[in-house]
Parts: sequence; structure tokens; C-alpha cells
Amino acid sequence: MKRFEIFFGLIKIPIDIIMTISAFFVAYNLRLITEPIKGIAKPIDYTVLPTLEAYLRFSSFLAAALILIFIFGRLYTLRTTLKFTTESKKVFIFWFIWAAFCVTYFFFTRTFPFSRLAILYSWTLTFLFIILGRGIIKVIQLILLKNGIGKRNLLFIGQNEITDEISKKLKKDARYKIVGVIENPSQLQYTIQHKKVDEIIQTDSKINAKENEEILQLCDLNHVSYKFVPELIDVRRSNISISVIGRIPIISIKPTPLEGWGRVIKRCIDFFGSLVLLIILSPVFIITAIAIKLDSKGPIFFTKKDNGERVKRVGQFGELLNFYKFRSMYPKTDSMRYKELSANNTRKDSPLVKIKNDPRVTKVGIFIRRYSIDELPQLFSVLVGDMSLVGPRPHLPEEVEKYEKSHKFVLTIKPGITGISQISGRSDLPFEEEIKLDRYYIENWSILFDIKILLKTVFVVLKGHRE
Repeated sequence: MKRFEIFFGLIKIPIDIIMTISAFFVAYNLRLITEPIKGIAKPIDYTVLPTLEAYLRFSSFLAAALILIFIFGRLYTLRTTLKFTTESKKVFIFWFIWAAFCVTYFFFTRTFPFSRLAILYSWTLTFLFIILGRGIIKVIQLILLKNGIGKRNLLFIGQNEITDEISKKLKKDARYKIVGVIENPSQLQYTIQHKKVDEIIQTDSKINAKENEEILQLCDLNHVSYKFVPELIDVRRSNISISVIGRIPIISIKPTPLEGWGRVIKRCIDFFGSLVLLIILSPVFIITAIAIKLDSKGPIFFTKKDNGERVKRVGQFGELLNFYKFRSMYPKTDSMRYKELSANNTRKDSPLVKIKNDPRVTKVGIFIRRYSIDELPQLFSVLVGDMSLVGPRPHLPEEVEKYEKSHKFVLTIKPGITGISQISGRSDLPFEEEIKLDRYYIENWSILFDIKILLKTVFVVLKGHRE
């Protein structure tokens, strides 16, 4: 999902809050200047008139309730849509539910507003202000899209009547820029790379199963959104959504639920979780640092390779990230895994390297590895957004270079300090099994799934692990 879409999806929340509180502010002052109207507006009883500050505090509570109801109503979708009338209808429905909530609240708490007319003003203006705020957002989006900012580069696979019909519809849609139509899937990789494709719609039903698999794989590797016309191929994944363009139903396959709000929620959990853990575990950091310095000469953290280069790992989308660990080996011994100790590699059937009875590990190193204490500095990487608390294992660039195409799907999301593969066998797990588990996690992510993995990690770490 493009950052453009995420930004305009998130900005709706503070705008709705501001508009709701502003509506109550205007309603309060409007009621003060409203002349008494027989049967409608009585003179204000100043003995029960709340202060503006108290009224705005109350409006903040109702604004929070409105946001929760809007979240329940899926009014904060991160996918850009220009159908303002449809959005306005949804706003009206869930605004009405919110108004009913307010009435229920007043009934049960018996805290009636100082003026029925003031609350009527507030409800009406809240709806109008929210529509105004969202209208302004739509206008800004449209202006940016028409200037080429935030457009999704769309590629069709298949030249036929369905492609023509969808193209006619989407050429009028400011969200999309149609960058081409291809008939031969062998052209796909070149086209994706040279035309910066964001989204693919497959309309060709004659493509065989093997080519379909290659198309899905290329979309996974290049982080391209994939859609197809129903009944063209066998749907093998559960993360799908259905939309209609004209009269043509379109199915979109998502590689992971970690799109849109999933991505936002996971980042919030990562940020606050890593911050809290860094504070709680700070005594462990200090004790470990002292133990490493007393045990052997060298730096506290392992941050540089034998040749002085920065230690890197491969992160999301294949981007390199700085990697931090407590030093558990003697200095200048890292490269020995590929030289003197290469015969001791117990994972020769995979791209990874694991040295049996590793002589490079210090006494303190043996302990901190057994209880995964050496991994704790990675919390800093989580805090800055390079890693996640839960995710696939971060591997070395030279290891990732040996990946097969199907393996690179794990680069769809950020690597994690822990993950489903780490709690299912740690480094003893066969590489292909590790990939299968990570793929399952990516395709079936949920907040509850992360919580389960984190809780199980605690028990696995306390149990310890012998190299």
C-alpha cells in the first residue's frame, strides 16, 4: 500500500476529532446568541449553564465515542476511494448510531444537557463539519492525484474485451495510471521493474497453472498488488477482497493482512512494546555489558565485521539494515565461518550457516546465547522501525543471495526479534520448514497471533537453548 493512501487514511481520524469538537464549540456559542422562540427555544437558565471548558471536555468524550463507532463502521479504510457520495452515506448511518448512543448515555446517566437546542445544534453541526472535513481531504487528494502524486501504476495481463472495458472505466479514475497491457507473462518481470508497477489485473484465462504461479511469485517478490477476474485461476489464499469495476467483478489477493490498518497497528505495538521493554530490561543491558568487558577484550556490541564493514541484515523488501547484538564471540573471528570452520557447518543443505561446537564463542557468549540475551539490542531496531517484535528471522545478505525465488516471500514484512520459526525449533529448524512457517505467519497475521508468539517466546527463552 502506498504511503499516500496510508497518510490520507490516518489523517481522517484527527480531522474527525477536530471537526466534532469544533461543532460543539460553534453550537455552544450559537445557542448563547439564539433568541427565545416560543415552543422551541426557552431563555437560557444561566444557573445550569456549563462553562465552555467543561462543555468542550464533554464534547471530547463524545468525539472519542464517535471515532470508535466510525472504526467499527470501517470509515477509516486506507485504500483511496473517490466515491464521496458513498462515504457520505456511511458517515450519516454511523453518525446516526452515535446520536442514538448520546441519547442512551443521557438517559442512563440522567446528566441532561443544559439546552436541548444546544445538543440539537451539536449533532447537526457535527455531521456537517465531518462531511466538510472529509470533503476537503477528498479535494486535496484529487488535486494531488491529477498532478500525478499518489497514482497507482496499473498493468493488465491479457488483451481482450474485459481489459478494454475495465480500461475505459479506469481511465476516468484519477487514482490509476495504466502503464501497459501484456499478453505474455515472460514480459512481466521486465515490465514491473521498468514501469514501476504498483498493481496488476489479470484478465487472461488461458494462462496455465505454472505461469499463474510465476505471476503470483513475481508479485510477491516485487510487492505488487495482484487482482484477477473471478474463475480465471484457482484461489489458493484466504486474504482476498472483491470489488466491481463496471459490471466486472474483480478479486484482489493480498499477500498478508499486514496491509493498511494491520501495518499501522503492528507498528504501534512495536514502538510502545520495544520502548517499555528497553526500560524494563535496562538492568539486564548494564549487567550484560559489564560481563562482556570482564570476560574478554573487544567491544560490547557486535556491529562490525572482521574487515571493519558495518554488520548488516536483510530487512523488508530486501533493504539492508544495521544490525545490533551483544558480542558473544572473540573479536575478529566472524569470517572464520566461511574459512577454517566451514567444515563444521551443520546447515549445508540450506543458505544458512551454523557452526557446531563453535570455538569462537566466549564463556559469557555461551550464556547470553542460551537465553537469547545477545538478541536484546535489536529492540533499538524495533524502536526506530527497521525491525518488528515478531516476524521472520533477519538473515545475512550473503545468505539471502542464495535464496530461491519462492524463499524471498518472507521479505514482504519486517524481520522480527522473535517469530513462529524461532519458537518452533530456533536454529535447529530445517530451512525449508522455517520458510513454510514464516509464510504461514505472513499470510495469517493477527494481533492475537503476535501475542501468542510473544508469550511462547518468554517460555522458550527461560527454558534456554544449548548450541
